[in-house]
Amino acid sequence: MNTAHPEIRADQSAELLKQLHILTRDGKLNQDSRRKLKQVYHLYHFIEPLLTEVLAEHPDIQLVDHGAGKSYLGFILYDLFFKSQAPEGRIHGIETRDELVMSSRRLADKLSFRGMRFQNLTVAESITSDRLPERIDIVTALHACNTATDDAIRFALKKQARFIVLVPCCQAEVAAVLRKNKQQSLKSSLTELWRHPIHTREFGSHVTNVLRCLQLESHGYQVNVTELVGWEHSMKNELIIASYKDLPRRRPSERLVKLLHSLGLEELAERFFPGQAVSGDAAR
Repeated sequence: MNTAHPEIRADQSAELLKQLHILTRDGKLNQDSRRKLKQVYHLYHFIEPLLTEVLAEHPDIQLVDHGAGKSYLGFILYDLFFKSQAPEGRIHGIETRDELVMSSRRLADKLSFRGMRFQNLTVAESITSDRLPERIDIVTALHACNTATDDAIRFALKKQARFIVLVPCCQAEVAAVLRKNKQQSLKSSLTELWRHPIHTREFGSHVTNVLRCLQLESHGYQVNVTELVGWEHSMKNELIIASYKDLPRRRPSERLVKLLHSLGLEELAERFFPGQAVSGDAAR
């Protein structure tokens, strides 16, 4: 245990935390850094057993982190797990901002984190990119904004990832469709759930995650939804963890199609595509 900062894990590199600006040059930890560290550690608590499960099958774990940003998550995962337990594994950070990609590459070189890779790609581009291996074990997307989370899901489904870990953010697409179709839906009392603008936004965000969970279940995944951190740290704190179990697909596929129909969201069927074809009767 770090006696100066008991919230920092004993096996965590202080040099890495300084390079990530979580620790200051003289080793101090401010309130904003505590918040970031608490969130990443809390997420690590959920990801570590998934890594251990994959490691039991093969040593070369392949993890893709979408919307990596400054790669706080990737670097801490590598420092705490890959460096000592899975040196043959790889973490692939996907990020569209070239300056962040370059700075992450420089930091990985400086720390000799040889298993880290960073690619300047959108999440959508990564689905067909030959810069990533064909087999991907774990997909993470921490605060990938709006439809980037859905692209991360599409990536994971295409790669048949064993585990998917999502912290969704800024879901606006569903709310926009609800808003657009509000007038024709007013005949149903159900529309009261999103009639007021603030409710449209919040209900749209909630429905987006419900649809994502149903979509994952319709592709054979077992889905758990929990809280990432307390409300005092972030309003976007929903954590979705999906584990591939080859579960039955028909019922969640039917429920997904019915929900899209009930809410007037049929135009989003391509984005939230089910894992099993559903007859027209299932949407009635």
